[in-house]
Amino acid sequence: MSDDDLKQAVGETAADLVQSDMIVGLGTGTTSAWLVRALAERRLDIRCVATSTTTATLASELGLLLVDIDDVREIDLTIDGADEIGPDLTLIKGGGAALLREKLVWEASRRCVCIADASKVVTTLGAFPLPIEVVPFGHTTTVRRITGGLADCGILTAPRLRQKDGAVVITDSGNLIYDAHCGAILDPASVEAALKSITGVVEHGLFLGLTKEALIGTALGVEHLGPRDFKDLPNG
Repeated sequence: MSDDDLKQAVGETAADLVQSDMIVGLGTGTTSAWLVRALAERRLDIRCVATSTTTATLASELGLLLVDIDDVREIDLTIDGADEIGPDLTLIKGGGAALLREKLVWEASRRCVCIADASKVVTTLGAFPLPIEVVPFGHTTTVRRITGGLADCGILTAPRLRQKDGAVVITDSGNLIYDAHCGAILDPASVEAALKSITGVVEHGLFLGLTKEALIGTALGVEHLGPRDFKDLPNG
């Protein structure tokens, strides 16, 4: 099976977790797009909170009912992808530049399920660049403080301002993204604390302790796993 086949299988399996009358958080990314398509085909009576304008556009085009996060008390279930899945279901997210809104939706949810293909499972986080969202004002001085904070955690890197097609990437919230090529994040909690303490940093792509389960697409099928199961996967 191709990577896209695995993503489709995971997205369609994840859609089966959704029941009528739920408020559902819709993730961002290629795997989440398959989820959105599968949910639209099921025609359930649900309300959806999108984590990005890209996801909102797709969901609306397919006929899903969208509501604002501020108009719901709690989200029943959020299903979203990840760029890396490490031990104990520690995650790196934000490759789609939606990390702030994704984290807001995740933290407003009673249950979060991560969906990905097996290539995203790693023994140590950090091969995928860590996205860090910053406010535009003073961002060059902010990134110098970020560089220092990462160095204090033993990570020597110079975060790079994200660009696409020659233009600076602007998030849905009007912020900038710096990507830190960490190589290995041996102590994610320390990195999280360091980044959160820096004025100008809006959010980062480390998602720690926010989910206890994941659906992983493998050559043998889709596996529903908890934190302790990842050591048994081919890439885990």
